[in-house]
Amino acid sequence: MKYRNLGKWGLKVSEIALGSWMTDVQTPESVDTAKKSIRRAYDLGVNFFDCADAYSGGQAEIFLGNILKEFERSSFAVSSKVFFPTGNGVNDRGLSRKHIIEQIDKSLTNLQVDYLDLYFCHRYDESTPLEETLQAMSDLVAQGKVLYYGVSEWTPVQLTEALYLIKEMGLRPMSVIQPQYNMMDRYIEDEIMGICQKHGLGIVPFSPLSQGLLTGKYRKGQVIPEGSRATHQADRQINNLLTEDHLDKVERLIQVAEGLGTNLSVLALAWCLRKPQISSLITGASRPEQIENNIAASGFELSEEILTEIEHILDYKPTVRKIG
Repeated sequence: MKYRNLGKWGLKVSEIALGSWMTDVQTPESVDTAKKSIRRAYDLGVNFFDCADAYSGGQAEIFLGNILKEFERSSFAVSSKVFFPTGNGVNDRGLSRKHIIEQIDKSLTNLQVDYLDLYFCHRYDESTPLEETLQAMSDLVAQGKVLYYGVSEWTPVQLTEALYLIKEMGLRPMSVIQPQYNMMDRYIEDEIMGICQKHGLGIVPFSPLSQGLLTGKYRKGQVIPEGSRATHQADRQINNLLTEDHLDKVERLIQVAEGLGTNLSVLALAWCLRKPQISSLITGASRPEQIENNIAASGFELSEEILTEIEHILDYKPTVRKIG
């Protein structure tokens, strides 16, 4: 496993991280598999584990905390996020000072830690003044409850305004962002990546395998695999990605990967890591073997010739897309 600094900051995180969005805690069998996946990731050098207060109604944090307590606290970094509803109350959501303060304490309890290494504003809150949100996040750093804070899925304008206000108000600096980034969704290359480089923000993308599209399990002309995300995911995100154009690209990318003696997942992750602005990639895994495969991308170098071939396949053209 290779490690990178979180932007310009001192924290070093593994190039491959493990996220908890898809952690299945519904059955004893799935719980046992999830435990093995986390432990295997740690044994293979993963030191960054991502979660959120809203994942599985808070159960994902509790589950992750029960495993992480087995390890030395100094040996891993753990993150969570705040924004989405965690209850039925009118203040049980968003980025108000009240909700942030209440949720950080709940997340610390759930994860069984004294501080979070990273804490993210999960989305932008139109109903709360940005000054209020940023002051609350800065205060958490001052209190030692959070070491580094950032945002997830904010527009370039929202991010730029936040960075301006932080400087104007003399707040603790923002350190990191968690956007979506993969071969099929490259919007951060247009503006956000440059903003982060200028201000020294680390980038820790989620969905680097495009909801599983870039694992190679979904093939053109073939039946969707039983038990895959496309057969049970409630929001159907992966199903919306299974377009003719995307599946054509997948077939061509699989050929590139096989020519390099690897598979599509490793190729897709290594392609994301080609950018030095990327600090770590937040991957999901439903079993330990997936962890082992993903970690093979750390240090997997792609030649300029291969990168050119991939660019030709992807045929990327900057677009405006809804963020969040």
